[in-house]
Amino acid sequence: MNKSWYQIKAMDESFHITIHGVIGDWGVTSEDFKYELEKIPVGAAITLHLHTDGGSVIEAYAIHIMLRRHSSNITTVVDGIAASMGSYLFMLGEKRVIPANAFLMIHSPKGGQFGTPEENSAFTDFLFQIKSEMVSTYVNNSNLSEDEVIEMMKVDTWIRGDKAVEMGLATELDEEIDIAAQSSISLGAFKNIPESLQALNVQSKNLIPSAVVDIIEKPEGNMPDTKEIAATKAANKVAIDTAVQAAIVAETGRKNEIVAAFGDFSTDHSELLQACIMDSETTVAQAQTKLLKAMGEGVKPLGAAGVHVEVGKTGSERFVDDSVEALLGRAGLGQVGSANPMRGMRLDAMARESMIVSGSSIVGLAPMQIIGAAFTQSTSDFPVLLENAMHKILQSAYETQDDTWSRFCAVGSVSDFRAHNRYRVGSFGNLDKLNESGEFKNKAIPDGERSQITAGTKGNIINLTRAAIINDDLGAFVNLASSFGRAARRTVEADVYALLAENAGLGPIMVDSKTLFHADHGNIGAGVALTVAGIEADRVLMGKQKDIGGNDYLDLRPEVLLTALSLGGTARVINSAQYDPDTANKLQKPNMVNGLYKDIVDSARLAGTRRYSFANPASAPVVEVAFLNGDQSPFLDTENGFTVDGVRWKVRLDYGVAAIDYRGATTDAGQ
Repeated sequence: MNKSWYQIKAMDESFHITIHGVIGDWGVTSEDFKYELEKIPVGAAITLHLHTDGGSVIEAYAIHIMLRRHSSNITTVVDGIAASMGSYLFMLGEKRVIPANAFLMIHSPKGGQFGTPEENSAFTDFLFQIKSEMVSTYVNNSNLSEDEVIEMMKVDTWIRGDKAVEMGLATELDEEIDIAAQSSISLGAFKNIPESLQALNVQSKNLIPSAVVDIIEKPEGNMPDTKEIAATKAANKVAIDTAVQAAIVAETGRKNEIVAAFGDFSTDHSELLQACIMDSETTVAQAQTKLLKAMGEGVKPLGAAGVHVEVGKTGSERFVDDSVEALLGRAGLGQVGSANPMRGMRLDAMARESMIVSGSSIVGLAPMQIIGAAFTQSTSDFPVLLENAMHKILQSAYETQDDTWSRFCAVGSVSDFRAHNRYRVGSFGNLDKLNESGEFKNKAIPDGERSQITAGTKGNIINLTRAAIINDDLGAFVNLASSFGRAARRTVEADVYALLAENAGLGPIMVDSKTLFHADHGNIGAGVALTVAGIEADRVLMGKQKDIGGNDYLDLRPEVLLTALSLGGTARVINSAQYDPDTANKLQKPNMVNGLYKDIVDSARLAGTRRYSFANPASAPVVEVAFLNGDQSPFLDTENGFTVDGVRWKVRLDYGVAAIDYRGATTDAGQ
């Protein structure tokens, strides 16, 4: 009889792992699982099938980490029920499939141990750390908020397949299945069991409850002997002790970082500091946010006390710098100096202070009038400080937004919005012998090639109303700027992929009236699948490219592979495999394209089997993104006045995208 709760099989050019039953049962540990997993090539496509009531938290947590590190191309499938740690493993999938009548079940991890109060306290910290990891995993793989997930985990929460897709916990709904026909699992330890699963509720006290950390007695029948049980318990005790010690170190670090974050303000906010330290789920960032909020409560404008900022710089300059620093600090984008008088000040209070610093009278003005005057008075610095803060937030969001175009495109600059030429000069070929008279031959200057790129402008207008300022809606202010910074970088990304997608993936029309990828350009493959042989064909195709005059070979080599997201894992396996993964006997034929690509880019913006190979964009540019005057950052214009109830910003990015040469790239439609 097979006593393992998992099976690993190679099927359909991928690997299928089946976990049915209690995770960690029968003395089979994550170490056994790791031994089997190492037989699967790193990065290979994996399909994980689940029908489980959970099991050992430690074993499931270890398996989750091992699979996540082993491959980014994982599909998870619920074969009936994925409860407790089973639902946590389900979150591993980039593609998560669940039948309409199947179920996920989530709850907090459970466990206990025999020991001193100090030992039990450490164990509790360990459970909190595991819970925090589970909460983050559920939130990051759904459209649920952290508060919603935490509330659901307080009880045994059962989620039917169709509801799981609606919540984003699953990505794909499958047809209904016969759950009763699946292998038997125990639901006896659970509560709130749906009516449709009541028939499967095996009320056996001998079966292992789900999501229990420690090892307890096993059911009768096919039992390991006493020595095996003792050895298993001892091994798991070591694993638990190690995990507990790691949790203690992490929790101690969290507490120390929170104390450091409070710094000089720990005395004035000692109760808040203690509350943050005692709440194991409060992160350092959350503690900082709570501190800033507490510091801002009841703060009065400095002008009310007749105090003006006149240190170092002029009052106006210093006021703007301090205000911008304070706004960025409240937004979590920087530190606020303890001597900054604007620290914790609300937006409406800053508007009032800007009037006082400028020497304007605010006697008898209502709050809404003060804010209006702060925007319209020529001496007020309020619009300036808002623009400076908005620009910094915009820049930060733009710079931190991930992209892929910069990994295979060249970056250029244009001086205006006219069409700018990109020239490539032909080569002379090889040097000629001297003639019979010992004279050198005259060589004609070869014709060159020309392509063009034109910059354009893209942007939007955003508003911050006086009402939002009165309400101190810092979230609206920060979110607007951050969203537009990220949108600016995504816009460039979308335009580059739209260019490649033209003409069914063959790219735009070049100045020679042919598509970027064209048979006459010698850069279209023969429709070979993404294999070692296919990549070798791409390499040979690029290596045959000649210079403009056709005099000599350019000897280009592919360095970047661009594929659909679904092919990224396969591409990485092929590129890193020591032996040819496509041959029957991998130990006899070395991989002839091992390490060919320095970078593999897989994007959800591509679909199907088409792939692109690019040479180094610095030496053989194919697609260029040109920015006006070389400025890659979005620009901010501000409008204040009577036509705007507050302030209006125009965010724009000036750039162009074009294909400038075909020799440094190949494409293959694949299979």
